[in-house]
Amino acid sequence: MTHASILITGAGIAGPALAYWLNRYGMKTTLVERAEELRTGGQNVDLRGGGREVARLMGLEDEVRARNTTEEGIHFVDEAGRTRASLPATAFGGEGPVAELEILRGELAKLLYERTRDGTEYLFGDRVAGLVERGDKVHVQFLKGPERAFDLVIAADGLRSKTRELVFADEAEIKSFGAYVAYFTIPRLGSDGTWSRMLNAPGSRSVILRPDNQGTTRAFLGFFTRERGLDRLEPAEQKARLRRVFADVGWEVPRVLSEMETAPDFYFDTVAQVKMPRWSRGRVALVGDAGYCPSGFTGMGTSLAMVGAYVLAGELARHADHRAAFESYEAILRPYVTRAQSLPPGLPRLANPKTRAGIALEHALLRVATRPVISRLVGRLVSTSDKSITLPDYSHVGHATSA
Repeated sequence: MTHASILITGAGIAGPALAYWLNRYGMKTTLVERAEELRTGGQNVDLRGGGREVARLMGLEDEVRARNTTEEGIHFVDEAGRTRASLPATAFGGEGPVAELEILRGELAKLLYERTRDGTEYLFGDRVAGLVERGDKVHVQFLKGPERAFDLVIAADGLRSKTRELVFADEAEIKSFGAYVAYFTIPRLGSDGTWSRMLNAPGSRSVILRPDNQGTTRAFLGFFTRERGLDRLEPAEQKARLRRVFADVGWEVPRVLSEMETAPDFYFDTVAQVKMPRWSRGRVALVGDAGYCPSGFTGMGTSLAMVGAYVLAGELARHADHRAAFESYEAILRPYVTRAQSLPPGLPRLANPKTRAGIALEHALLRVATRPVISRLVGRLVSTSDKSITLPDYSHVGHATSA
């Protein structure tokens, strides 16, 4: 597929990572992003296993380390602010709740954009409105720009991919966990420190304050409910719901709710996985969350995006026929995705107790979790070692150029 023209939808993590590798193999890439400019907000993401290896192959690992969020670990606190248990970033071989390699999503997005902006045509402030496959081309109608034709289209536009809907209709199974999360940035106080702090409140509610490397604090609010559709409400209604849900919770929560009102990057969404029976149809394929979002509960979203982009680009470079490339991409990646989407028995409910007794038990278990024998047992539960992948070697295929 050398010299093919490829449209990628979505400038998050998977899209620019894919563009990077396609450019390396001599393909012509165009990336359309509905936002008016690169989205540099977002919470911490971590690179684990194969995702870390892909970052290394891209020459990004040192830059990611240089932009580390500085978190030293996580304290589990009660509503009086007292630490009940702690896990350092080194716990479980650096694969615990706070991973060894943490970076803000926006920082990683900027790194990928910087690596691709000279070789990729970026179309900000637009999106795909329709597409039709005719012969050996996909004719794409944009919401704003003129119609254009490409050899292939790759959807990398997230959990609610509009491109996926256009091509695969209702084939996607969106598996909800019955949970909603909100992320936003608040001013840092001296008491925030260099450790993340997490509060579990009765009713399966959680609050996390995480330090970043920009002098601010990243706030997280999460709760479980049987209600559906809260992610489709307007931001003002979502904030009102959060105020009601967390109204009786102590600790730093009043501060968090107050700062939420003026946070410039407020984001609210459901926690879900995407399961697809296939990741390609004709000349269109899916990568990252658009095809196999694992949910934030797995900690594998960024790594799946990076690995998926690497494998898809490599298979397109290795095969002359896009159909063979898509089939091989799925054969290689699907077992990895299946493992990445799996959760230990009982999670995520076990990590979000409903009662005070459940919270006390969780803290007790966490206090002994770092003892050698227990650590090895827990490490096997939380580690991503069983969710690893042996990356194919594409260094000699296509027209690969040096990074």
